Amino acid sequence: MAPSTVFTEPDNLLTPKEKNKLRKPVVEKMRRDRINSSIEQLKLLLEKEFQRHQPNSKLEKADILEMTVSYLKQQSQLQMKRSFHKSSQFDFREGYARCLQEAFHFLSLHKVRTETQTKLLSHFQK
Repeated sequence: MAPSTVFTEPDNLLTPKEKNKLRKPVVEKMRRDRINSSIEQLKLLLEKEFQRHQPNSKLEKADILEMTVSYLKQQSQLQMKRSFHKSSQFDFREGYARCLQEAFHFLSLHKVRTETQTKLLSHFQK
């Protein structure tokens, strides 16, 4: 058999359309590799969560994405509940401090210090 030679055209002889045609599969492979890498990172980051929901099962990429979305929604809801709870505690403390201030002001206006006023002031200071 006679040796064959493969003739390849230099880049400068290709039209832009031909260059794009050659480049497209390479760019597409790079895009798929990035997607797959990100999905694998999600799987590793949320491995414990996945095991809790589907132990001993091979997860498909769609499963990983769906479970990640579900997990992130759950975490977002928990965060909102926590911030609401902290806000409620702050509002309560602020209201209590304002009420205490008003009570001290009211009691200080009365010059007669009865035993009840003294006990009340003592209780508030605790």
